Amino acid sequence: MTERLSEETRDTLLAPLIETGWTTVDGRDAIHKTFQFGNFVDAFGWMTRVALWAEKWHHHPEWSNVYKTVEVTLTTHDVDGLSPLDVKLARKMDGLV
Repeated sequence: MTERLSEETRDTLLAPLIETGWTTVDGRDAIHKTFQFGNFVDAFGWMTRVALWAEKWHHHPEWSNVYKTVEVTLTTHDVDGLSPLDVKLARKMDGLV
């Protein structure tokens, strides 16, 4: 079972994500990012690639897609906040763009 990010590791793990456009969510222990693609097919293709990793890791994003824009929020519901799984999935999402 995964654990919530500790105060000691939180800044170290989140800082590189903040540099790539992730933001913390007001009122929640979560991170958010808006991804923009060239068109709907590119956005949907990226979502499909991410979905394969999310399913493999049993960790699924909160997301929505409108045309070429994908809004993503990551948090771990089992721990009611951010966990290493969120950091791992955020890094994978950035890498698959």
